[in-house]
Amino acid sequence: MAAGAGPVAGGGLPPSFTSAAASPQQQQQQQQQHQPPPPPPQGGPPAASSPLTHNHRGGGVGNPLPASSSSCPAAPAAASPPSPSSPPSPSPPPPPPPPSSSLGPREPAYNWQATKPTVQERFAFLFNNEVLSDVHFLVGKGRAGAQRLPAHRFLYSDEVQIGPETVMTTLYTAKKYAVPALEAHCVEFLKKNLRADNAFMLLTQARLFDEPQLASLCLENIDKNTSDAINAEGFTDIDLDTLVAVLERDTLGIREVRLFNAVVRWSEAECQRQQLQVVPENKRKTLGKALSLIRFPLMTIEEFAAGPAQSGILTDREVVSLFLHFTVNPKPRVEFIDRPRCCLRGKECSINRFQQVESRWGYSGTSDRIRFSVNKRIFIVGFGLYGSIHGPTDYQVNIQIIHTDSNTILGQNDTGFSCDGSSNTFRVMFKEPVEILPTVSYTACATLKGPDSHYGTKGLRKVIHESPTTGAKTCFTFCYAAGNNNGTSVEDGQIPEIIFYT
Repeated sequence: MAAGAGPVAGGGLPPSFTSAAASPQQQQQQQQQHQPPPPPPQGGPPAASSPLTHNHRGGGVGNPLPASSSSCPAAPAAASPPSPSSPPSPSPPPPPPPPSSSLGPREPAYNWQATKPTVQERFAFLFNNEVLSDVHFLVGKGRAGAQRLPAHRFLYSDEVQIGPETVMTTLYTAKKYAVPALEAHCVEFLKKNLRADNAFMLLTQARLFDEPQLASLCLENIDKNTSDAINAEGFTDIDLDTLVAVLERDTLGIREVRLFNAVVRWSEAECQRQQLQVVPENKRKTLGKALSLIRFPLMTIEEFAAGPAQSGILTDREVVSLFLHFTVNPKPRVEFIDRPRCCLRGKECSINRFQQVESRWGYSGTSDRIRFSVNKRIFIVGFGLYGSIHGPTDYQVNIQIIHTDSNTILGQNDTGFSCDGSSNTFRVMFKEPVEILPTVSYTACATLKGPDSHYGTKGLRKVIHESPTTGAKTCFTFCYAAGNNNGTSVEDGQIPEIIFYT
């Protein structure tokens, strides 16, 4: 065990940094080993004040601990009983308390370490104090005149040596015996050694030990290095609740089909842990809620057909529903989330390049196009498009962003949207964010199939978006896209809105 915590009493400790910590069930068994001692003999001094609180979670209320783990009675042993003929002698008075200067002011036992950051202050508080006392000494000549002094077998030191093999054991001990300074050392060590290949293992430990700050750092690391994290050995060892917590995130940076393959690997390992046959029915059973968090609509039809559709994990009805979602418009409702995972931070932004809206813009299969550039690096996640002038209508649409000079398609999506007949814009999103670099020319394209729509006029060549929190400015510059553009230009047309993150 690392220097800094040396409990002599208590249950077994969890494994090391490279393996899972003690389970909550094991911790409960260890807590149950601490039982209050029998009451003192009749006629002795009154029992110590209310039992101490054993704080396993740095502030929660746990099992009551005895004031002493010694088997000695709370008062000196009485003399041999008098004969029936003699009057009973009074019980000896209790020993006087130690001088008040040694006891110090009375303070609550609850989480007292949090108010005493140094070893000197902690020792001063514990000296001659029943708090966390696990042994008593009888000092003096003879039992009748002996003085009963509380003591402690714990060793606390501000100098702590923590390594990968001892950090989880030490953190467990610090939590169990409510030593916040030692706990902080352990958490700081874990933060400094957090990597993609151990992020899932540390996330499980952070959730077990109720360390929200460490858990948040683990999730951020998984967001930024999702592919490396799910390929690490520890991924298949996490519990179902941790898996669900990760799959619920919108910020994972990985294609959905690869995420599905990783989740299948986890289900196979879970089948083995539960001693179930590794077959599709049991894989689905072990996944539970996690399966519904896979965003199958974000896959391409080819990815879905080659993987999930043939896995046997989805029902026939789910497979048919998803194939219809991929192939027909308007798209039928599916039971799975179709919101893109955006591995970006901050708040969504948008700009509109038109100052006025007019009626009747027609479509004949030609793409509406507009060229643009920006002054800083951004990520475009979608467009806002105008809808029908004839009331509620469904449109089919293909959206693209093209690198103008190389004519390379950087992002696209075949999808659809429903409009309500108003002159508002309607969101059409890419499956993944498209990175846009400063001073590079790009072309925004939208090919719509549907009735005549509204369109924008009085277009602006430059549109500036200013962050309401930081004041940072993102400047869009628009220019005419030569060739087939369905009439869209800087002054008039479609693609009024660009949705992005900075």
